[in-house]
Amino acid sequence: MSEPISVAVAYYSGYGHTSRQAAAVAAGVESVPGVRSTLRDVATLDDALWETLQAAEAIIFGSPTYMGSTSAVFQRFAESSARVWAEQGWQGKLAAGFTNSAGLNGNKDNALLSMIVLAAQHGMNWVPLGLPPGWIYTSTGSPDDLNRLGGFVGAMAQSASDLSAEQAPTKSDLLTAQHLGQRVAQAALQFARGRGAAAGAVSA
Repeated sequence: MSEPISVAVAYYSGYGHTSRQAAAVAAGVESVPGVRSTLRDVATLDDALWETLQAAEAIIFGSPTYMGSTSAVFQRFAESSARVWAEQGWQGKLAAGFTNSAGLNGNKDNALLSMIVLAAQHGMNWVPLGLPPGWIYTSTGSPDDLNRLGGFVGAMAQSASDLSAEQAPTKSDLLTAQHLGQRVAQAALQFARGRGAAAGAVSA
């Protein structure tokens, strides 16, 4: 039996809410047979982190949205990846992203867009959320809808500032994160199989 394909979830969480979102993303990855997830907190920039990311078929980035952008800790990780960029180490990998903030909006799109730019500079292929907007998109929508915050480029979550990480994000936000993980895992599986088939065709 072949080794499972690896999808890394590289994230930072300030108060635990984004960590729950990351766990939901990882659960989505694990729901796809033949794919495994590895959670890595980017607050620790050690060899294990870089080795995990190098071995992964896909990297799903995650950060809380602070003051309309990714956290300083996540940005430190992004800037530290310059040595990987210099060697084009992530070229061709898949990438995706998720974020959480206290506000319904909070400029979460800006945080996700900065992750897209990071992925693009590394030559990665971005996988969007792939869900229509939920909740207030129609008059019959519900806060329990997937993608209730209406994001397209990544998974968004909202955690009220007076709720603990055990109480937030909402179930629908966590299910949206799970959907993202599953979608990336399926794409990673297709990419790996396609690369294998192409290699076989060349050697035949």
